Order: sequence, then C-alpha cells, then structure tokens
Amino acid sequence: MAVLVICEKPRVAQRVAMALGKDAKRKMFNGVSYYELNRGGEQIYVAPTVGHIYTLREKNGGGYPVFDVGWVPSYQVDKGAYYTKKYLDTITFLAGRAQEFVNSCDFDTEGSVIGFNIIRFACGKTSGKRMRFSTLTEDELAEAYDNRQELDYNNAYAGEARSILDWLWGINLSRGLMSALRQNGEYKVMSIGRVQGPTLKILSIREREIVAFIPVPFWQLFTHCKGIKFIHEKGRFFNKEEAAEAKKRTEKSGVVDKVERKKFEHPPNPPFDLTSLQIEAYRWFGFSPSQTQDIAQSLYEAGLISYPRTASQKLPSRLNLPRIINMLSKNPAYEKFVKELLDRKRFYPREGSKDDPAHPAIHPTGLTPKRGTNEAEMKVYDLIAKRFLSCFAENAVRERMHVGLLLGDQRYVADGARVMKEGWICFYKPYVKFEEVNLSDFKEGEQVEIDKLEIKKDKTKPPMRYTPASIIQTLEDKELGTKGTRSSIVDTLYKRGYITDRSIKVTTFGLAVCDALGHHSPEILDEEMTRKLEREMGWIQEGKMREEKVIESEKAVLSEILQDFKKKEKEIGGELVEALKSMKLEQNFLGKCPACGGDLKIIVSKTSGKRFCGCSNYPKCSQSYPIPQFGSITPLKKSCKECSLPMIFVRNGKKVFQMCINHKCKSKENWGKK
Repeated sequence: MAVLVICEKPRVAQRVAMALGKDAKRKMFNGVSYYELNRGGEQIYVAPTVGHIYTLREKNGGGYPVFDVGWVPSYQVDKGAYYTKKYLDTITFLAGRAQEFVNSCDFDTEGSVIGFNIIRFACGKTSGKRMRFSTLTEDELAEAYDNRQELDYNNAYAGEARSILDWLWGINLSRGLMSALRQNGEYKVMSIGRVQGPTLKILSIREREIVAFIPVPFWQLFTHCKGIKFIHEKGRFFNKEEAAEAKKRTEKSGVVDKVERKKFEHPPNPPFDLTSLQIEAYRWFGFSPSQTQDIAQSLYEAGLISYPRTASQKLPSRLNLPRIINMLSKNPAYEKFVKELLDRKRFYPREGSKDDPAHPAIHPTGLTPKRGTNEAEMKVYDLIAKRFLSCFAENAVRERMHVGLLLGDQRYVADGARVMKEGWICFYKPYVKFEEVNLSDFKEGEQVEIDKLEIKKDKTKPPMRYTPASIIQTLEDKELGTKGTRSSIVDTLYKRGYITDRSIKVTTFGLAVCDALGHHSPEILDEEMTRKLEREMGWIQEGKMREEKVIESEKAVLSEILQDFKKKEKEIGGELVEALKSMKLEQNFLGKCPACGGDLKIIVSKTSGKRFCGCSNYPKCSQSYPIPQFGSITPLKKSCKECSLPMIFVRNGKKVFQMCINHKCKSKENWGKK
C-alpha cells in the first residue's frame, strides 16, 4: 500500500522523510521536491505544502453583505499566491499513486484545516490519518507516523468554522467601512474584524484615559542614611505647606525604631507558553510578538524547540525530561547547569497552571543549534533553554526587609530585598533582574544621623500605555483571539494606521473608527460576543457543538449588524472622513516656518510629482526645503540642535535615519564623506 504524507512546509517535509527512512530519496515534480521511501513494507511519499494552498472565496462576488463562501485553490484568488499551484499540482500527482493519506501538518486547528482541505479537495478523500507530534525530532516523528490515528475531524471543523467566520466578519465589516468612506468622497483601505474591533476599543479606552488625565502635583520627603534612601511614611503630600512643616519637624538625628526581616523561598518561573515567551523576548530583546512567533517557528522547524503555539506551562514526564537535560550538556553554554541537575537528580520541573491538551510547554529538544543559526534565533533559543533548565533548579532564597527611622516625631521608611541563595537565578541569568536594596546594616534601637534631607515636587502620572507585548497579555486575559493570531491582529492595527509607536498610541483616525462604531454599531466592539464565539470553537473541538450550527448562528448575528450598519453608512463615513483629514494634516505637519510662523508641511508638487517641505502661507511665503524622495517620512516633533529646524525620521527599505530638513545645516557637513 502507498501512503502520502502531507507536511506544512518544504523544510518540515525533509525532516519527516529523514525521520521515516534514512534511505529517503529526494525527487522533483514541477519544480517541487518530494520524498520517496519504504518503511515496514509501505511505499511512502512525503510532500510539502506551503501553508494554506486553499482559501475562501465568495461564490457570488461583489459588495456586501456576503455570506456564501467556499474553498478554492489560493492561486485562483490571489496572483501573489500563484507559486502555490506547483505544490498543489505535486500533491495531486502523488495522490493518484496513494491509497492512504496522512496529515502531518502542525498539530493545531490551523494545521488540521490545511491538511484536511488537501485530503478532501486535492486527494478527493473524506477520511485519512493524522500524525500528532510536538517536536520535529526523528524519534517523535517516527513514533507519530507508526502510531498515526484517524483524522482529528473536530479540530478541523473548529478551524474551518473559525476561518469562515473570521472571513465573513472581516470582509463584510471592512467593505462596510470603505463603502461609508466612498459615500463621503474618500477612499482608503480599511479593515475591522471580530477581534480587531474589541482590541481597538481596549486601546482607545486607554488612550482616552491618558488624554483626559489631569496631573496633580504632590511633594515627597526623602532622607539618606548609610547610603540608603528613606521616604516619609506618608508617601505623597498633596499640600505643599504640610510637606514643608513635616520637613521642618524632621531632626537630623534619630533612632531605628523598627526592623523587620523575612526570608522566603522564591520558586523559578514556569516554562514558556507562547504569550510568556513573547512578553519576555520583548522585554529583553525588543522583539515584537509577531517577530518572536516567527523566530520560534523557525527554531521549531529546525528541530531545536517544541511546537511554539501552545498555551501550556506543563512539562509531562512522557517527554523523557532527563534525556533532554542530558543532551543539553553537549552545548558548552549549558554544560555546568546540566551537571548540577544531573548530580542532584533534579528531573521534576516547576510547572505553571496553564495547560493545552495538544502540546506541552515550549522546551528545547536537546539538539544543538547548527552553524548558520542567526543572531535573533540564538537569542530566543538561549532564552528558552535557560528557562527550561531553571525550572528544574532549586528555589532561590531571598530576604525582604523593612526599616523605620524616627527622626524627631517624623517617621521615614525604606523597603529592601536581597538574594540569600541564588538557586534557579544563576541558571536563568542574564534574563532575571531583581532590585537589590540591602538594609542589613540597620539594627533596631540604634542611634543614627542622616546625611541629607530633601523635598521633591512631582505630579501624578497617567495610566501606562500598552506595548505590543502587554496588549497580547491583555487579549489572553480577556480570552480574545487565539495564541497564534493575537500578534497578527496587533500588526494589522498598525498597518491600517489605527495605532502607532512601540508605546502604543491610538491615532486620531483609530479613535474616530472606534468612536464611529461605538456610536452606530457597538456590537462590532463587543468583547463578550467575541468571547462567546471563542468558547463555541472549543465546543466544536470537543464534539459538543456542530460546526454548521455555530456558523449559521453567527451569520444571523452578523446579518442583523450589517443591516443596521447600511442604514447609517453616510453618518459613519462622515465621522471617518473628518478624522482622516485631521490625520493627514497631523502626519504632514513638520513644524513652524522660521520665516513667517506658518506651518511647514510635506507637499507633493502637482507638476513634477516630487515632494518637498513648504510653508502653509504660500504664495505669501515661499520658504521651502528639499526632503528625500523615497521611503516614508515621519515627523519627529523635535528641533535640530544645530539650527532649530524640524527633524524627520526617514525609512527607505532597511535604511533608516534621522535628519534635519535644512540641507545647509551644520549637522550635514560630513554627509557623503568617508
């Protein structure tokens, strides 16, 4: 019997083929590599796909609402996906030689849909087998093939339902927004979706809080004693006279009237799930969540780590953890840590509470990265490997301290902590940082003299802005989106111009989109409706609900929303157009004109098509400056230190730089010189 094994990517197909038989022969069809081998008397063909080679397309094109969709080959919908045709042709060719079909794509809902679509549409079968694995190591792949099971139909149905409903929500709402703009004489590519909407609302609420925040001044009193900074026990004084009086009554000598010490064990962090990996990689390397996800996927495909799109913080014993730990000893970077764990037989990890029935926590496989692994991949691999090893190490021991000084009748306090025993901390360095304040020099009842007494004025701060990492965590906490899609949702908000900056700021246009939908179609921004659908996807996976029922129910909800939306298109579009104009003005404004005080802005010449910086008071003021003709330009909203004219940020492909708009500025004297 001949078996066709379908893999999600060419790189994975090669690993699967080599795992199933060292004698696997690489062959070509239509420019695509596939593999042929024999295992246990079975003729096996291993063929790659390139992710989704089928996509959804409306059956009756144009306009909205649209509800009738079906799967078609991706190359028939998108010219940019034409390269997928040769992979589809290769699979169709091999399907004619096979009697059994095995889905060996990633074991998640997306991988299940990719493989199921190929088996039913390209191979013409309604049943097949499934390989289930969490790493691309030879042993696990061979075991997954030998113990292949019936296709995970419920997983595929849940993935298909998600794909259809995300498509229906996205295409209908996005077309609705663009139609609203067109009715008001504007055109712009826009998008909104069932998770995009609530995400934009979360960010917009925070933006409104920051904008509306009114800082309140306060004063704080500090003393310095033995090199330690103490603060007045009241903390903040919102009355300046009260703070001044407390300072006046603070004496330069006093007594240590309180010393509290408490030792406690600090356990290691649990192993990574995808979200915690994204947060940690952003913290230490500045990698965006989507960048971390791509890097982790590359490490997985190289066989270096387990499947990254997991929600689990568990490392079950079936992984043969002692073997993985022992294999890591071959890497000099981890040799001494492994030796300590082996000597003490520490093979039981500290786990977290989150679980995922499909995959364990992210962990190294034990294989050593090969030469050619890039710097970003090495950083993420090292983070994962050290986190994994630290899970098996001893608890750290820390001491928490509190000291109070009585200076006259005024009390000042300091809190500190220090590491008494490193334990897991030395395993996880340099990815761990504690603020160490050692107060061990203070003894209760001792007389002290302060070195300095100061009063400082400050003001209350607005709420912190979200970062790409913290919004991912918030979406997970609110059960919005999936572990694999949250980062792409945030990326889309950036791409559409709804948000900007690493410390996320919602643009004028993004706020207007949120406000317009909130006024006229609040259901699009509703978190609970999105959460309900996520739960229903889980019920499909568990076999508790039928795919068709969920889709029809959601179509009815969406249909009602769209009917109401169509009635209000003109009003919605009017609000968006005004915001779009404001955003364009904001994006083009560079600063004030030094000649007349007008606005310097980016202007595109109607005759030559070239852009330049000109004054808004033209023709009365003809002040102008040349600016780069290629790449994007972002106003920096700061002045040049040399000539005080506005600075801009230029991005042209991989080339990025800051510059002053003044071509005669002293800062450019050495431009072009070696």
